[in-house]
Order: sequence, then C-alpha cells, then structure tokens
Amino acid sequence: MSALDASQTAEQIGALIGADRVRAAASESERTIAGVVVEPASADEIAELVRKCETEHITLAPFGAARTLAEIRHSQVDVAVSLARMNRVVAYEPDDMTVIAEAGHTLEALNGHLAERGQCLPADPPFPNLTTLGSLIAEAKAGPIRLSEGTVRDLLIGIRFVGHGGRIVHGGGQVVKNVAGYDLMKVMTGSFGTLGIITEATFKVRPAPTNYALALTSFMNTGQAFEAAGGLSNAIPLIHLEIISPGFDAKFGRSGRFLMLAGFGGSGAEVQYLRTRIAEVLGSGAETELLEGADAESAYEWLRDIDVRGAALVAQMAVLPAELGRCLDQCGSEFRAHAGSGVAQMFLGGEPSAEAIYREAERWREAAHGAQGHLRILAASPGSRDDLNFFDEPPAGTLNLMGRMKAAFDPAGIFNPGCFVGGL
Repeated sequence: MSALDASQTAEQIGALIGADRVRAAASESERTIAGVVVEPASADEIAELVRKCETEHITLAPFGAARTLAEIRHSQVDVAVSLARMNRVVAYEPDDMTVIAEAGHTLEALNGHLAERGQCLPADPPFPNLTTLGSLIAEAKAGPIRLSEGTVRDLLIGIRFVGHGGRIVHGGGQVVKNVAGYDLMKVMTGSFGTLGIITEATFKVRPAPTNYALALTSFMNTGQAFEAAGGLSNAIPLIHLEIISPGFDAKFGRSGRFLMLAGFGGSGAEVQYLRTRIAEVLGSGAETELLEGADAESAYEWLRDIDVRGAALVAQMAVLPAELGRCLDQCGSEFRAHAGSGVAQMFLGGEPSAEAIYREAERWREAAHGAQGHLRILAASPGSRDDLNFFDEPPAGTLNLMGRMKAAFDPAGIFNPGCFVGGL
C-alpha cells in the first residue's frame, strides 16, 4: 500500500468507526505488521471494520503487543488491529471458577484480578504483562507449567470472534460442563488471526498454587540432565520440569553446566514429602539446591521469561519427551526445554548470514522430523525470513483441508494472509 493509499484507508476507517480509533504505527514492531493501526473499542466496531475491509479488499491482522507477528511476517498487511481498548473483565464467577474477559486484557492483569479470590488462570507464557488473552489463544502460547496444567486449549471453554461478513460468532459456554462448540474453540486456538479476530474468551480457572519451591540441580551433559528429568517426571507430581543449557547458567552461578529446575508445591506436609522424594530419586551424589519463597519465585519468573531478544533464530521443537534430549544434542544449540512435555525452545545468537540461518533452521527441523516431531520458527532476523518456512509443511491432504477451512472462514482472504502453515 502506498503512503497515499494508507492515508486514504486511515481516513475511510476513521469515518466509519471514529478518527480516534485510527493512528499511525508507533513502534518498529507495529510498523513491521502495518503502517496503519486501528483500535476498535467493541466487537461491533470490529464487525464494521471487517465488512469495510472485505468490500475494499483491505488486508488486516489482529495483534496484542505486536511481538509475535513482528517476528514472523514477511511483509506488511494494510491495517493492524489492536485490541488494546477491549480490555475488560466481563464476568467472573469465583464459585463456578469461570471468568469471561475481552481479548485485549493481559494475562497479568487477569491474574491480578483473580488473585483477590485466591484463583488464577494457570498459563505462563513469557512476559504475561505483554500477553493479551487474544494472543494467548491465537498463538497457542504456553510456558513451564504446561506440564501440570496443560495449555490454553485445556482452559478455554468459550470464545467469541468476528469472522467473515462481520458476523460475531460464539462457541462454547460459560460453565465447565458445557462442551458445545468445542471444535470451534480448537480451530481458533493457534490460528494466528487467519480465521477471524478473537474478541472475548471464557476460561475455567484454578486455585492459586501455594508454598512454591524449586529444586535446582546441575549436570555435566545433556544425557545426564534428561535421564534425571525422566526419573523425576515418572516418580513425582511436579508443577514444572525444565532443563536449560550452559548459555543460561550464569543466573545461578553454575558455569558450564546443564541445569534442571523442578518446581513443586502444595501444603506444608506435601512440600516436605516432595523434597524428600526428590532427594531420593536424584540420589546422594546430585548437586541440588532448594529455593523457597521469594528466591524460588524470582528464579521461576526468570525461567519463564528467558530473554532472547536479538537472537538471530529462535525455534520451538516438539517431540516425545524420551527423544528430546537426543534431539537437542543433535542440534547443538542453546536451549530451554520443558523436559516433561517434550517441548524445547532453541536459540542461535551472533550475527550469522541469512544462508547460515537457513541451514541451521533446516538442521533443527531434520532433527525434529527424525524423531517424528515437528518444529516451528518463532523468530528470525528480518533479512533471513524470505527463505524460511516458519511452519512445518503438513501432508498434502492435511494442507488441502486447512486451505478449505481458510476459504470457508475467510473467503475474502483478508485475515492475516500469508502468515500460517503453507502460506495460508
């Protein structure tokens, strides 16, 4: 879109839903998505916007903090849709343990609200203060506690989104036992804004954990670390179980070591029992340190938010837990592994060439495929993106089905085009 076209589009959208709802992109991340940003304040305004975009063949992409799309889009869409104005808690039923909130509400803000009744939404992607509920669902984000709590798909019981024709679609319900429309929620989870714009979600919530503690153990190599993690995972109910490579060990003063971080909690008696069991499973020769209270919370937050901004390449591998250590050894990269879940994020630093980034990505992908798993690129240097496949290529039949679904949900092709599996 030319500067003139962008100006005209902004003017037309401003006339439609209000000039105060339209602005120029304010950051480099936003500019990577689009030059024009629209901030609707209701689902009805989004519906008006979608109808306008379909009529005028204007492409758009919803975003939260503009982090994920800024890392994977190859080129701009015409309009970026910020949900920042749609940030209310719509309804909260602590006795039923359910909450309804708008998509622009952040995970941190929601959990601050729930904490007043001793509850939480047990999802922990990096930087919850920057993670909107819409992006949590659309990008299927998860963190360490996926081991004990599952992912957002397991917590989502209702969803609203604006789709083709500006229709406001509702799937699911407001009580945990209501599973009507569950397939629709599964479809929207991890759809990256390619099927519609999520406006509201209903979640089941859980009691907030108590007496959190963290067992920190160091190892000389990957094999030792993952062997110990496998033993713990089979023997003990943990909140999370992570392994980090030596590139991140300085935080804990364990230079050159692979670190296993096992989180657990419960009543005082439960925590004491788990401490004893961890020591028994790991054996007397293990170099284990126990962190409790503020020290444990601080270590967990650092682990959750491991900051790799500026990395030349970031990818996420998912394989069987028993295969994860071997695959990471084969890749030879720095990593954070959710050892009990079979998921790991890998990082390539420095300033490699686009060709070197491409080769590394393909090598990581071969390792994942060799274990019957998959790999997704999370971020890459802008100059290397044109040659990268950010998603694995599915079988032809699966891709055909996904294409038909895209055509059914988005026949005008306006929702975040070219930013999903197979270029959908």
